[in-house]
Amino acid sequence: MASSRAVPNHAFRRLRAQRSPGEFAAAVRRAAREIDEQVACDARYIGRVEAGEIRCPNYAYERVFLHMFPGLTLKDLGFSPRAEVRGRAARGTGPAPPRSAGQDGTGGTGAADMPDASGATGGTRGTGGTRDTSDTSETSETSEESDVLRRAFMTSGSATVVAASLGLGGTPAGAAPAPPGPLGIPAPRRVGEAEVNAVEDAVRRIRLLDDRHGADGLYRRAAQPLRAAYALLDAGATARQSTADRLHSGAGELSISVGWLAHDSGRLDDARSYYAEALATARIAGDQALEAHAFSNTSFLARDSGRCREAVRTAQAGRRAAASLGSHRLLSLLALREAAGWAGLGDRTGCDQALALAHDLFERGPSDADPEWMSFFGEPELESQEALCHEALGDWARAARHAYRATVLQEPHFTRNLALYRAELATYLARAGAPDEAAAAGHQVLDLLDEVQSSRIQTKLASTARVLLPQRRLPEVGAFLERHTSTNVRV
Repeated sequence: MASSRAVPNHAFRRLRAQRSPGEFAAAVRRAAREIDEQVACDARYIGRVEAGEIRCPNYAYERVFLHMFPGLTLKDLGFSPRAEVRGRAARGTGPAPPRSAGQDGTGGTGAADMPDASGATGGTRGTGGTRDTSDTSETSETSEESDVLRRAFMTSGSATVVAASLGLGGTPAGAAPAPPGPLGIPAPRRVGEAEVNAVEDAVRRIRLLDDRHGADGLYRRAAQPLRAAYALLDAGATARQSTADRLHSGAGELSISVGWLAHDSGRLDDARSYYAEALATARIAGDQALEAHAFSNTSFLARDSGRCREAVRTAQAGRRAAASLGSHRLLSLLALREAAGWAGLGDRTGCDQALALAHDLFERGPSDADPEWMSFFGEPELESQEALCHEALGDWARAARHAYRATVLQEPHFTRNLALYRAELATYLARAGAPDEAAAAGHQVLDLLDEVQSSRIQTKLASTARVLLPQRRLPEVGAFLERHTSTNVRV
């Protein structure tokens, strides 16, 4: 709950104008990337700012907001001065000593001091008492440390850092390693908001990294926070039912995220298992939004695995689960999943009907009811998914047209998706009898492979190379094939 001091931030709300909180959060993330910041802003964070729960943003958000609205000050944006928000700390005799494991009141390893989805520390957000309404830490030192911890997660290859993001892993410097327990993860005595926030944050960070770099380098690292999340569920002791519901939802979303990493890196059996686990979690919790998400991913996996009848059935089940959620965009995506299944079965009529429904639903626009995980689903993805349907039906020229639109519409900071769309375009052009254009698209994919690790993309590029091999005497094609071979791209 917001504290009694919270005063709605009308100035910030006016700046959002007609955009939904989700759309505005996406604009914040784009602005952050423009200045080399990384903030996992979402609709919930925007809502907290507008409700006055966040009286002053942390330093990372401050830089982003001032970049978005040049010439305005934090006061113009409706925020309180940082010194005023930190008055309690400023009156103290010195900085508070660092917490040790268990001092956060949860019995964990300091999850409340880890960054939340906004990059801010948990501070006093526990299971009781009044929550601090500042998005800053008690001192400038801890606020800057929050940014350091956030960047460490984003850049480190260490599973220990990933586990630490849930407040459940890692060993303090100089301390002896703890004896291994079940899964090697110490279960807290009581699960509170700090732990649930950490689970939700892990989902967002995995998605952000996947958008930037693809799945191959992330899959093994992501398994640790997933085990930690289910260990929290097994612990069972939560402060309130709403916390338990969020924990189930967060664990299920994390399972889907890890399943997607397995899916995108070619581990289809692993992905099927993770999606099934998420679906079971959704059914236990009665969470229709999570159930719809699990069915959506399961349908996509079934299509990729050649189980097209299953792709149709699971997409239809997802639409039933999502029917009461109020999100036209979610229903549109599920209609696209169904269309892909019909296309795989060679049913052009079924495919066309599902595509028409998908477009009709998409045109109704975004809404506040759209799930956070659907931030990827814009016009570029709509075009890409339609291209997949025409690919399955053998209409290569039509598939290429839609794939080209996807590459033109895709914002460049979604590096993984841009590489995928270009790889799909290269394949379709090659099969449509346009070898020079296919080779040019292939070069563009190779330009991105230093940043993106995705078996899906590598496989599509290798397929393009095989199709183009008979035209290797063409200068553009020969140059692409030589470069493709020299990069040692895994097939």
